[in-house]
Amino acid sequence: MPPDTDRSDAEIAAAERRSGWRTIRKVIPYLWPEDKTWVKRRVVIALSFLVLAKLISVGTPILYKTAVDTLSGEVSELMLGAVGLTVAYGMARLMTVGFQQLRDAVFAKVGQRALRQLALETFTHIHRLSLRYHITRKTGGLSRIIERGVKGVEFLLRFMLFSVGPLVLELLLVAGVLFFLFDVWYLAVVVLVIALYVWFTFKVTEWRVKLRRKMNEQDTEANQKAIDSLLNFETVKYFGAEAREAARYDQAMKGYESAAIRTATSLAFLNFGQSFLITSGLVAVMVMAALGVQAGDLTVGDFVMVNAYMIQITMPLNFLGTVYREIRQSLVDMGEMFGLLEQPQEVQDKPGAPDLAVSGGVVSFDDVQFGYDPERPILKGVSLSVGAGQTVALVGPSGSGKSTIGRLLFRFYDVGGGAIRIDGQDLRDVTQVSLHSAIGVVPQDTVLFNDTIRYNIAYGRDGASEEEIIEAAKAAQIHDFIASLPEGYDTAVGERGLKLSGGEKQRVGIARTLLKNPPLLLLDEATSALDTETEASIQEALRRAGEGRTVITIAHRLSTIADADRIVVLQDGAVIEEGDHETLLARQGRYAALWARQRAEDEEAA
Repeated sequence: MPPDTDRSDAEIAAAERRSGWRTIRKVIPYLWPEDKTWVKRRVVIALSFLVLAKLISVGTPILYKTAVDTLSGEVSELMLGAVGLTVAYGMARLMTVGFQQLRDAVFAKVGQRALRQLALETFTHIHRLSLRYHITRKTGGLSRIIERGVKGVEFLLRFMLFSVGPLVLELLLVAGVLFFLFDVWYLAVVVLVIALYVWFTFKVTEWRVKLRRKMNEQDTEANQKAIDSLLNFETVKYFGAEAREAARYDQAMKGYESAAIRTATSLAFLNFGQSFLITSGLVAVMVMAALGVQAGDLTVGDFVMVNAYMIQITMPLNFLGTVYREIRQSLVDMGEMFGLLEQPQEVQDKPGAPDLAVSGGVVSFDDVQFGYDPERPILKGVSLSVGAGQTVALVGPSGSGKSTIGRLLFRFYDVGGGAIRIDGQDLRDVTQVSLHSAIGVVPQDTVLFNDTIRYNIAYGRDGASEEEIIEAAKAAQIHDFIASLPEGYDTAVGERGLKLSGGEKQRVGIARTLLKNPPLLLLDEATSALDTETEASIQEALRRAGEGRTVITIAHRLSTIADADRIVVLQDGAVIEEGDHETLLARQGRYAALWARQRAEDEEAA
């Protein structure tokens, strides 16, 4: 059904053009910022050097022509002489290059500033996006969008200002010279050749952009598969799936190979077509000049000058296809990046929101309702209160909403109904930064940065001293272990902390949270992935960590929370029981059944 395909291609092209203009409008403020006079000054100076370079470049063939005519005796000996004219010609060429390099040197700071600012804005914005966005995006694809977008900015700034603009200026100047020094037919031939060249280049390049888009899609897919596989290195090994992963990656690369071959062959077609048109124009103009010399209307110098001008406009035109394609691709890549910047923040601070002021650390959930998908509610009117300095445990089967409560408390998401308050302040009314600084989280699986143990503990509080880091490690009962390592606190932990055991990672995570020193502590099944012996020692560290703090524990093993001040039992997104351990056992309800089942499983395992 070709018509539908053509229509969709046309729609895609129109959408990309709109996106391209939108992207250019977004980039212009980085080149001409209202509040940065030095940027405007550098842009003006760079453009001045550009115009000077082009004026000298267009005047250079005239010196060449005069030198040839002087040598051939067709004009009287000038004051400079043939040698002087030749030296002047050489100096003019050198000045052209010199002004071009000065232009690049002056503009470099402007371009790099814009690039850095855009990259930082994108990076910062990605961190502002919600957890929902990040769990649905693929890290490999996201990193490629940023990488290609930033490169696109650099290319667009350099080539739009210093390739397309100068090319248009040079063509206009050369056209004027041919019209005034020769006649209108020379200008007509040059204009016709350039028009055909530009039409052919743009048509073929539009076709090639579609091929390039497909190649980019395949490249992103292959990169995603590679990163996903490497992040899950251990899982791949567990299931002996190296060959399967290699086949998956190779299948993605096969698509990339096919798209890349089509892109390369289309480039060969574009280059040959461009060469044919340019050569035809060059030959036509040279034949006209040769006939003029034979008729005595033109000198040999004129013949040489026409040839120099044709070669002069041929060289930049040869890059037009590449430049146009790269600009189109840069606009696509930058469009993706600006699309990322336009992703709305699901969780935002209210205008003028105050910081959270924690006085006692009382946490209250008032008829909280929430669902990741509106069609599937997770929490169905949860109400509970955690007193200042209390330890409250949340228990229940998988899917009951325990971890969701933790995510809502940290405000990864906003509640769908009801409210969560700390010391009477609705979380939606305070700044996220102050909320996050008030809550320390020890997750089930502590993920560490690929850096040293010192760096990972110090991540808890920016600017912490060595003594404070060691104190936090001692409180988390990991200092002795670190001291026993050959490199001590400078020991590298590997990607995601894989060089440490589960218990060691958890202790580093606890030390990091202790260094943060938050008034509220959220333990999200912090020991459920550990063996019984390690769990017991970690529990002691967690008990120390909870001293003097309000603690909410999301628990899987009930034995770890038997001494909690209050235990809240969740099921199907609602609170069905609450009380201390003894009270709930005596009630012979849901908690007592869960306790009996876990005791039986432990005895069977023993």
